[in-house]
Amino acid sequence: MAGRIVMPRLGWTMEEGALVEWLKQDGDRVEAGEILFTVETDKALNEVQSFETGTLRIPPDSPPPGAKVPVGTLLAYVVEPGEPVPFERLAVPGEPGASVTAGVGRGTTAHVPSGPPPRSVEAVRQAASTISPRARRVAAELGVEWTGLAGSGRTGRIVERDVRAAATQMAAAAPEASTLAAQTAEPLARIKASPLARRLAEEAGLDLTALAASKPGATLQREDVEAAIAARTTITPRPAPLPRVGETRPITPVRRLIAQRLSESVHTTAAVTLTTEADASELAALHNRLKSTLTPLGRTAPTYNDLMIKLTAVALGEHPLLNASWQEEGIIIHSGIHLGIAVDTEAGLMVPVIRDVSAKTLQQIATESAALAEKARMRTLGPDDLQGGTFTITNLGMYGIDAFTPIINLPQCAILGVGRMISKPAVHNDQVVPRQMMALSLTFDHRVVDGGPAARFLNTVREYVENPYLWLTQ
Repeated sequence: MAGRIVMPRLGWTMEEGALVEWLKQDGDRVEAGEILFTVETDKALNEVQSFETGTLRIPPDSPPPGAKVPVGTLLAYVVEPGEPVPFERLAVPGEPGASVTAGVGRGTTAHVPSGPPPRSVEAVRQAASTISPRARRVAAELGVEWTGLAGSGRTGRIVERDVRAAATQMAAAAPEASTLAAQTAEPLARIKASPLARRLAEEAGLDLTALAASKPGATLQREDVEAAIAARTTITPRPAPLPRVGETRPITPVRRLIAQRLSESVHTTAAVTLTTEADASELAALHNRLKSTLTPLGRTAPTYNDLMIKLTAVALGEHPLLNASWQEEGIIIHSGIHLGIAVDTEAGLMVPVIRDVSAKTLQQIATESAALAEKARMRTLGPDDLQGGTFTITNLGMYGIDAFTPIINLPQCAILGVGRMISKPAVHNDQVVPRQMMALSLTFDHRVVDGGPAARFLNTVREYVENPYLWLTQ
């Protein structure tokens, strides 16, 4: 029987997902394990693979790319050769209220209601993209002008085969140009990579040729590209597009989740913010020394954020009340120190988690934080990357901000805000000299911890900023 492809549940709390794009088209042959489409959840981009082998058939009223789709919604079928397509069979006159059982061991039933479908083919055509991302990439590789092409994909979308057919016609008219395009595309075609891996590499400007050469015969996966991106010594965030005056932007799943969680935090916690200023001159000297030593060796040098992550974990070990959560049955003091790192992305704020920070070296923290930050910017964080944090650090220093009032990331009880490092006149060894000063802001939940313990924790953080060698060996 026809296998049903539905919107999967990719996390315990997932109720719906945004269908980003189909990587296979209606009528394509698919093998078990091949990637069919990508789904955007609250904060991650996920590939969904087929569990069946056969021909992909997508109903005309299937949700278009970009639509929010509830978990369990039917998206497509995978049918065997010669097997009737369920939605075509149901369209037979005289059977308006038929229902089918599409099992393949799943035991699920799809009921097709009588009356008009919820979305016409023309409406789907208008909502869907004109050209698939893969077809757009192939067109760029082969030098094909696609704007005038007629699409043969579902709902008239231009797909890869349309572009390649146009390239073949170009070859007949201009053999030399076609040969040049084929030579350009040939190395790219030989590289084995998953669709999401190719997309991540394209967005990050990463050449897959060298990466593929390091893994001969293997199909490059998302993890391979992320590791290569994280290995770069610097990460330059892409500027977010400027909003147009007068526009109304749709509320994305990420923005809705941010609004929900921050509103809940503001309305349920007894939040208090403490601020202090630390002399970070020794921390700056340590950072510069590590960078000048490790970078020539090809190793990832810890950033200021990495140094703050390590020293904060040591301070939390000495002040466990700040590594706690409020629950109705009691205050939970967490045994592990798992730090959430706030990352600014085009899609919104994301907080991936570095686990068991107190047990990791600075080098391990630097490597992991770089990988997580890039995954956040590329929208490839998984559910495990975003869960289980016990304390959060947010750094606005790169934007020239001194002190601010960070909002607690529930169910945690505290969050540390890190301000900019700026040269100021300060008293050092009984003399007024320029020193690198840094503002620190701690917001804590007064239901969980009182002002005295919170102040002592912040003072410890300040002490470790001013004397980094006290914690460096821990």
